[in-house]
Amino acid sequence: MKKLACFLVLIHFLLNGQGVQAASDISYKIEMPDWKEVNHIVPKYTKFTVLDVETGKRFKVQRRAGSNHADVQPLTKKDTKIMKKIYGGEWSWKRRAIIVIHKDQWIAASMHGMPHGAGALENNFPGHFCIHFYGSTTHRTNTMDLSHMLMILKAAGKLEEYLGKANPYEVINAYVTGFKQQDKRITSQVSLQKINWKPILASVENISISRMEMLPPEDLTEEISLDVPVEVDWYIENRGGQQFKGNIHLVRFSPIDAWKVDSQNFLKENNLH
Repeated sequence: MKKLACFLVLIHFLLNGQGVQAASDISYKIEMPDWKEVNHIVPKYTKFTVLDVETGKRFKVQRRAGSNHADVQPLTKKDTKIMKKIYGGEWSWKRRAIIVIHKDQWIAASMHGMPHGAGALENNFPGHFCIHFYGSTTHRTNTMDLSHMLMILKAAGKLEEYLGKANPYEVINAYVTGFKQQDKRITSQVSLQKINWKPILASVENISISRMEMLPPEDLTEEISLDVPVEVDWYIENRGGQQFKGNIHLVRFSPIDAWKVDSQNFLKENNLH
C-alpha cells in the first residue's frame, strides 16, 4: 500500500512537469549504487524497465552484454517505438537521465539513444544502446563520462548538491555539458541569471572546451569573483563551426556559496542571446 501511494505521488509530479529528480524527497526511494553492485543486480539477460526522467515515458529492455556499463536492447518493437519518441523521433547520442526499475529497486542511471553494434532481438532496433550507472565507464576510458555522471546525479536528485559544492572549473564543465546535452536543468542550475534556454539549447549541435586555464586551489579560497580563460569550440545550427576565445565570468555571494556563471555575458559574446 505504501509503495502504491508513493508511486501515485511520483506520477503526479511527472504529469505536472516537475520531473523525477524531485522524487527523492517526495516519493519512492531512488538509489544510486556503484556500477560494481548494479552489475550483479541486473546481470546479463536481465529484463527491466527504463523510466525517462523528463517525459515520464517508460519502456522495457534486456541487458545483453557490457562490462564497464550495460549494453541493452529494447525488448519489443513497441518498446523501441516508445524510446524513439523520447528522443523526438530521431536517434541520438544525447544523454538522458533515467531510472532503472528492477523488482523493488529504483536505480539512478543515464542512457544515450543511438543504436550501434550488434542486436539480437526482434524489436526494430538496429543494434544496442548503453546505460551507465554511477561508476560506469565508456569503452575508451577508465573514468566516468561527465555527461552520464551529471544525468545520473539528476536522476538521483543529487545534481543541485553536486553543483553547490563544485569548484569553478567543475561548474564550467557542467555548464558546457548542459549545452552539449541540450539540458536546461543543468544550465539553469549554474546560471547567475534566469534565461529562456529552450531556443538557445535547440540551436547548439555540439560544443567542447579545447582549453581552460586553472589557478592553484589555494588562490580560490576567499574569491567571490573569477574570470576563467577558455577556448570553446561550437557547432551552431545554420551557422556551422565557430570558436570562442575569452573569459567565462563566475561569481558567488560569499566563499561558502555556490559558483554561478554570468550567462548573459557569455551568451552575448557568442551571439546566442
